[in-house]
Amino acid sequence: MAMGLASSRGGRRGRGGHRRPMSEINVTPFVDVMLVLLIIFMVTAPLMTAGVPIDLPDSRAAQLSNEQQQVTISIDQAGYVYIDDTEVPLGGLPQALESLPRMGGDGPDITLRADRALDYGRVMAVMGELNRAGLNRISLITNSAAPTAVNNRSSDES
Repeated sequence: MAMGLASSRGGRRGRGGHRRPMSEINVTPFVDVMLVLLIIFMVTAPLMTAGVPIDLPDSRAAQLSNEQQQVTISIDQAGYVYIDDTEVPLGGLPQALESLPRMGGDGPDITLRADRALDYGRVMAVMGELNRAGLNRISLITNSAAPTAVNNRSSDES
């Protein structure tokens, strides 16, 4: 008898032949998609650190370790200065450097990226402003490459 009641309730539709609406939401596909997106962002975020396109010079210097508190200053081929990915207006570099967050006494480590076609004086002007602002921990960023030809004076020129 109990078997007859259970089968009549579960196997048949109600009086009007309609099913009861489902009140549960299946979140498993949503979680799967979110995990895939999280992995994609975790993989691509470190690759997007340098947003300003610069043709860096080559060097055989050893790679530095990544510090937690770093600010990237870039100088493109036209001589425009960028702090991280934000362009600094002409003459506004001292004010922009003063507004950098300074945790501790030294301030952040500065990584300086400059285009290889850039005038040496422009790079030195930016480094002078960094020094004047008290930011003395500066790393010059280059491409790691094979041995480069260094212009040495030959014995004929001296």
